[in-house]
Amino acid sequence: MALFLINRYLGDENDNDGSTSESRSKALLAKLQERARARQQQNSAPQEEEKPPLSRQDDTVSKKRKRKLKGQEALGQERKRNKKDEVNPPLSGSTLQLEHKNLCAETDTAKSSLSSKKKKRKDSKIEQLEEAESGSPEKEVEKSAQIEKKKSKQKRAVATVTEKGKQPDGEDEEKNAEGESLEETKEQSAVNSEKIPAPSGFTILGGFEKKSVTKVQMALPQWLAQPDVVQRDINKNLVPVVDVPGICPRLVKKLEANGIQHFFPVQAEVIPAILQSVCHGVLIGRGGYRPRDICVSAPTGSGKTLAFVIPVIQALSQRIVREVRALAVLPTKELAQQVCRVFSSYAEGSSLKVVMITGQKSFAAEQASLLENSGGRSRSLADIVVATPGRLVDHLNKTADFNLRHLRFLIIDEADRMIDSMHQSWLSQVVKAVYRAGSGSDATSIFRRTEPGLITAASLSQPQTPLQKLLFSATLTQNPEKLQLLSLHQPRLFSSVHTRPAASGSAAVPSQPQEKFNFPQGLTEYYVPCTLSKKPLLILHFVVRLKFSPVLCFTNSREAAHRLFLLVHLFGGVQVAEFSSRLSPNERKKALKDFEQGKIQLLISTDAAARGIDIKGVKCVVNYDAPQFIRTYVHRVGRTARAGKVGLAFTFLLGIQENNFLQMLRDAGSPGVQKQIVKPENLKGMELRYQQILMELENVIKEERANKRM
Repeated sequence: MALFLINRYLGDENDNDGSTSESRSKALLAKLQERARARQQQNSAPQEEEKPPLSRQDDTVSKKRKRKLKGQEALGQERKRNKKDEVNPPLSGSTLQLEHKNLCAETDTAKSSLSSKKKKRKDSKIEQLEEAESGSPEKEVEKSAQIEKKKSKQKRAVATVTEKGKQPDGEDEEKNAEGESLEETKEQSAVNSEKIPAPSGFTILGGFEKKSVTKVQMALPQWLAQPDVVQRDINKNLVPVVDVPGICPRLVKKLEANGIQHFFPVQAEVIPAILQSVCHGVLIGRGGYRPRDICVSAPTGSGKTLAFVIPVIQALSQRIVREVRALAVLPTKELAQQVCRVFSSYAEGSSLKVVMITGQKSFAAEQASLLENSGGRSRSLADIVVATPGRLVDHLNKTADFNLRHLRFLIIDEADRMIDSMHQSWLSQVVKAVYRAGSGSDATSIFRRTEPGLITAASLSQPQTPLQKLLFSATLTQNPEKLQLLSLHQPRLFSSVHTRPAASGSAAVPSQPQEKFNFPQGLTEYYVPCTLSKKPLLILHFVVRLKFSPVLCFTNSREAAHRLFLLVHLFGGVQVAEFSSRLSPNERKKALKDFEQGKIQLLISTDAAARGIDIKGVKCVVNYDAPQFIRTYVHRVGRTARAGKVGLAFTFLLGIQENNFLQMLRDAGSPGVQKQIVKPENLKGMELRYQQILMELENVIKEERANKRM
């Protein structure tokens, strides 16, 4: 039977020769022995290369391979013993069957152990999954489906192992065992990955949902964030002149003679603060220290000019030698004229002399008003100088012996605009003139001054006349970078209070410090939607039909102001004048005077009249061209509703300007602007006359251009 099996294995069933069978049996035995040696060498190769296990999953695979290799090694040793006992014995059928049975038994044992372990692990994994998901009743159906799927997968795996266990080939069994081990390793690693938490310290991608961005809050220095509060409502917070401490009797009488019996809130706060810094005289600060600089931000028409005129006049009234001790710098000639008039009014009756240098006079005439030459020496004729920046720099550079070495007060009115004009370097030249070394006896006298730095014991050892800066504006900037250009010393800010509309059932809430624009309390604001072609008709409607008078009308350019002036003048029925840089100073002065006296109903102006000029009697302001910046708007509408009075402000807006303009006013803290609609039928009666005037206007403009060329 064994010989038959061998012959069948070799593929020759018809050859029954004994000698041939014996030789073939020997050849078959040799072939089987060679295969056994080859398998032994292949199994011994991984043992020689000992590599450390990479993970816990690899430990399971290595243990299974070791058990399998031990079984194969025992089989090989048994074969070697049989070979030593019998040198080339004939292969019997019983021996072959025994070898085959032992090999199959060992293989079945290994596979059964693998399948049982695998089944136990899968069962435990399913149980863990059931326990983990038992607390979520919403996913009951999903959990049961997953469990059934895993059980069916387990059954298929067991069936596959059983079928593969029937294969007689040892090499195939080894491959199947290795494949199952790898599959088991993958499943074990999946289980471990579920148990081991994600490593910390790494950003997990995802979660890109939209998040609200935190708005950056403005961070201001303490003196800007916490100013001294000045009440905004003028009429309800008037203070009697006699109740303000520190004012000398002569000035009190002067105020009463000018009809001033009460101070406005800003005046009642600022005047004592400035007088406090000169309580020991102008030559030295309080306690020997340098006085703090003063900044004032208050609405237009709240009395800022008088707030610095009164304390400066009183501080300088005790001086003995005449020197320039107060310098007021203003952006425009008209504003300088106004400030000069106020200074001269309250200096009248004292020995103080006020001089204005704005370019309205010749340069030589201004030099003569500043200095007097006697006995080969120059002597100052001015105690207080009111100037514009450009003309001031000219005199500092070209007028000999004009110096500011005794300057005590530097007054900067309309401070925000003066900061914007720093490109002229007027402030640096003023500071240089203040601390410039003198000649002769001044070089070693007590009046020798050095530019102050850090406060130390050495810097205080020799007292010197301090320089105090006084800043005033209705739109004082809160940009610390811009204010740094002024080199302020421990500044103190006086600012008006804003009140926002309160919710129902609650009181008004004071505004935050970052609100920097003040509007007059008695001002009522309107905007009028219109088209570009209807603007001239609207201004005529306001003056001719509605009888608004006097009206101050602002345009964005002097060309627009002149064209509108010609159009209204040709239309007739309206007393009109223009105010711009096209006119000479005398012509502008006359126009303002006639407007204040009521001889002119409509004054068409550029922004030259928007800054600080106190034009009496203005009841209505019209922005013919919408301003591009909020500061321009604040100063324009500030020409009315001054000193606690009431006033109206109208702004003509095109359709494309409306949203931006209204948003600009809301951001600036405007109390509210109302919409005023002028119906088209109200303008129809003037349209025919208006069309005729347009044709005449074109001819007039052509004639003017021809005259300029000549």
